[in-house]
Amino acid sequence: MWIGWIEFDILLGDVHSLKEKRSIVRPLLADLSRRTEAAVAEVGANDLHRRTSIGMSVVARDARHVRDVLERAERMLAEEHPEVTLLASRRGLHSSDD
Repeated sequence: MWIGWIEFDILLGDVHSLKEKRSIVRPLLADLSRRTEAAVAEVGANDLHRRTSIGMSVVARDARHVRDVLERAERMLAEEHPEVTLLASRRGLHSSDD
């Protein structure tokens, strides 16, 4: 079994309140979850208006599938969501045998 994770550091556009932030982050989380079938959550910068951290995890039988899903999610964020700017991403991959 392989477990992979990725954390995205994201800058939001013209956002002036936490309510506006929610209106961007919630659909983004839903889209990532729906299109990758992975577990997705906001994991940081909860009290900042223009920043967020999103974490995503995948469990699969082989490492290649995990890497493919994580790379697809990163491309999707960078290319298909002009309302956000992907500043950085960090990822990890572990085997259940580790």
